[in-house]
Amino acid sequence: MTNIEVIQELYRAFAAKDYAAFTRLSAPDLAWVQNEGFPGGATHHGPQAVIDGVFRAFDDVWESFSFDTERVLDAGDTVIVIGAYKGRNRETGKAFRSATAHVYELKGGKLVRYRQFADTKVIWDAMG
Repeated sequence: MTNIEVIQELYRAFAAKDYAAFTRLSAPDLAWVQNEGFPGGATHHGPQAVIDGVFRAFDDVWESFSFDTERVLDAGDTVIVIGAYKGRNRETGKAFRSATAHVYELKGGKLVRYRQFADTKVIWDAMG
């Protein structure tokens, strides 16, 4: 599987909540770095910490939350994905769209580091 295919499979796994696939595609020492200003933003270490602290935590706050891919850039062991989050807050019912870039670093076909860059203001506005 190419690095681009690994990332495409990661997005499929996110959307399907296929946590077993996410774990298979991730290195055990995965570092998942979210914007400091992102709701619940933190650095998570290991696939299970990402599953619990990011993906499952979103279900409590968001009625819907997804990512639309606009462009994928292949930089060898780094893959950059440009797109936008969109969602609807469970409590307020407000929707948002946030410009976003994801930077993935891979080694030996496994995700070792993720870094997020997102417009967090529109997300916070939807929450409040």
